[in-house]
Amino acid sequence: MKGYLMSLKDLFQLDPNVVFLNHGSFGATPKEVFAVYQEWQRRLEHQPVKFLGREIQGLLTEARTSLGIYLNADKDDLIFVPNATTGVNIVARSLNLKEGDEVLASDHEYGACNNTWTYLSQRQGFTYKHVAVPLPVKSNEEMHTLLWQGITPKTKVIFLSHITSPTAVTFPVAEICKRAREAGILTVIDGAHAPGQVPLDMQAIDADFYTGNCHKWMCSPKGAGFLYVRREHQPLIEPLVVSWGWSGQNHEKLGSSFLDNYAWQGTQDFSAYLSVFAAIEFQKKYDWDSVRKKCHVLLKECMDKLEKVTGLAPAYISDTFYHQLAITPLPKVTDLTAFKNKLYDDYCIEIPLTEYKDKQFARISVQGYNTLEDLDALVAALDELLYKSVQ
Repeated sequence: MKGYLMSLKDLFQLDPNVVFLNHGSFGATPKEVFAVYQEWQRRLEHQPVKFLGREIQGLLTEARTSLGIYLNADKDDLIFVPNATTGVNIVARSLNLKEGDEVLASDHEYGACNNTWTYLSQRQGFTYKHVAVPLPVKSNEEMHTLLWQGITPKTKVIFLSHITSPTAVTFPVAEICKRAREAGILTVIDGAHAPGQVPLDMQAIDADFYTGNCHKWMCSPKGAGFLYVRREHQPLIEPLVVSWGWSGQNHEKLGSSFLDNYAWQGTQDFSAYLSVFAAIEFQKKYDWDSVRKKCHVLLKECMDKLEKVTGLAPAYISDTFYHQLAITPLPKVTDLTAFKNKLYDDYCIEIPLTEYKDKQFARISVQGYNTLEDLDALVAALDELLYKSVQ
């Protein structure tokens, strides 16, 4: 296992002097995928008018087809977006929520998307509320039950992360989406961390709206994400930017106003979108299902070691609640930012240290390029720094 993971490290462009345990923030692109990305950029610059004026829509259709196969979704139910936050904004701004309506979320949601719903709730008058799901979660049934206790007759939307950013907990989104549909409640799923970290099947999840990143765990170039919308809800989706794709006379060019509105929103570099296929092929080539499993084993072993170092109970009762991303509790330090900077400056370890519910955590990402040595370096550094901090 160790040797195989080490061979993958050479396929990425990361600084070899840094122990990089923060793939979850922005991802990292393999050399061969990045080469495809650059080739698309060169092709754009070689003949910009031909590329953007005559070729791009066909190329994007091919790219959506490839992504659709990967997600088990029809290509015409997908659009490319720069990131999952944009996807959440598109949906949230399109739903025409008003005073008296409620949007329900867990208290594990990503801060930027919380801002989206809070901002719109203040402008439009609807209520955005959170249900507490305490750590450690005990079961999928508990998460489902706790969330449903927040439902009222006013609930119009459930907004939920598939894999949460602050706590890395995997929510049972398929079961929640099924029950919500039966109750006539729309579901908006933030899948920022899911594509590439867990197998995805849009038909099985059956969310009304699902947005995800390709540039995180799928390892595509930065600025590539997607928004999936069930066919019956696509007329609800409004363009954030009205440009040449929109037609006020309903003369659809690509088969639906959903596709037309996002086909062209001004001049941009589409190279990241067109390179998603290369990222999918890269992970096929290196048997990424096996890589993910090996990463999970490394992460679990690291978590067990850190539990002995800190003496603190883990954030999970079982490793089934996380995959390649997890948080581990830390003893309270006075200045978490200074502590994080020391990890980087003195030990060359790139890792986020966070606060959640007045507790402090290290959020560990393990990707195919990470090794046992990387994780042991983290354990040793935290052991030394925490020991010093109590002297």
